[in-house]
Amino acid sequence: MFRAITPPTIRRPFARYSHGIEVPAGARLLFCSGQLGIGLDDAVPADPGEQAKLCFRVIGAILAEAGMGFSDLVKLNAYVTDREAMAAYMPVRDRFVADPPPASTLVMVSGFSRPEFRVEVEAVAARVDRP
Repeated sequence: MFRAITPPTIRRPFARYSHGIEVPAGARLLFCSGQLGIGLDDAVPADPGEQAKLCFRVIGAILAEAGMGFSDLVKLNAYVTDREAMAAYMPVRDRFVADPPPASTLVMVSGFSRPEFRVEVEAVAARVDRP
């Protein structure tokens, strides 16, 4: 359904993501707000990898509510507070993304609305519903 675009004239991606993803005409689009690593009980794990897992579980619930799944992701934007959080985030992301992997951006930020947050992930998904 999606076509990953990585021209041979540019450097290959640094990690498991696509430089571009082409979405076919007529696809439904879903834009997920940035999700933080916080549970239903308002608990925030100290470990950035656990926060990343919570982010992706919430994104999974949003996708499911829209009749979509992780294979429908076309773009991820992730924000982490430091290199430790980045190193913890990347293997979690790789467990949740499908092939082809979505386009992805990872940015280090100085912080979030509360100091215990270390990871935030937002997503865009697309799906072509077949009759």
